[in-house]
Amino acid sequence: MSRVCEITGKGRQIGHNVSHANNKTKRTFLPNLQNVTLMSEALGRSVRLRVSTHGLRSVEHVGGLDNWLLKTRDESLSLRARRLKREVAKKASEATA
Repeated sequence: MSRVCEITGKGRQIGHNVSHANNKTKRTFLPNLQNVTLMSEALGRSVRLRVSTHGLRSVEHVGGLDNWLLKTRDESLSLRARRLKREVAKKASEATA
């Protein structure tokens, strides 16, 4: 399983451990990923996603999973999130029509 947030696309970063003697060794910085269950208002069901804590705060700030998916570009979303976005957009268009 890759260490990438499914809704923000945030992944691992590479940097250096720097010692007191200024020796540099490679290391990775991993995102704080959590398995969460988010509620989709449009679909009327819950969805399990692997999300970073930063992504979770962003979803809460925007006003829920549905708003986040509709406002986010497809490039940063995972395949599962893109499918979910299509379902939400379809339900939203049915509700307005």
